[in-house]
Amino acid sequence: MSLLDRFITEFDVALRSLAGGAQAHRVMPTAESASTLDAAERAHAAGLMRVNHVGEVCAQALYQSQKIVARSSETRAMLDHAAQEEMDHMAWCEERLSELGSHTSYLNPIWYAGSFGIGLLAGLAGDRWSLGFVAETEKQVEKHLNSHLETLPLADARSRAIVDQMRRDEIDHGQSAWDAGGQPLPQPIKNAMEAISKIMTTTAYKV
Repeated sequence: MSLLDRFITEFDVALRSLAGGAQAHRVMPTAESASTLDAAERAHAAGLMRVNHVGEVCAQALYQSQKIVARSSETRAMLDHAAQEEMDHMAWCEERLSELGSHTSYLNPIWYAGSFGIGLLAGLAGDRWSLGFVAETEKQVEKHLNSHLETLPLADARSRAIVDQMRRDEIDHGQSAWDAGGQPLPQPIKNAMEAISKIMTTTAYKV
């Protein structure tokens, strides 16, 4: 792929992250809901799926910026593969939000810009630190998705199926980053990542 082709591809990814219209390469996980959700359950499920969609917007920005400054082709290939699966997640969340009669976060441009900057800093630190950042991010995302599976309405089998597949993929991404030579991050950086994530998830649930 030429430099121009890569630029066009990445620009398209950015547009889809911000404006919607993400395209999945895999079929969305499905399951029939046991019963109709009431208004409160629907609103709660929509809030959680909006948070998950924001997470995928952030993932695209992180991977894009990390790829820009990656030293090795192997690191870029790993990031490319993970980014495609994250694009699947974004498309699934987007579709599920539509089914729930809700919307994606109105603050997506802010989430994207902030994540792009963070990813650029991680990438500039070197591939091992960049991969360590991926591994720690996925570890925190896994924890976050586990909490969603605990609080999503039991009747919302469709959302639960999506979140469960996302969780499985995130575990794989984290392991791939470790296998590629990821460097464990210092605890203060992990704590900062958790604090930023808390702000994002709390806000995106509502807006």
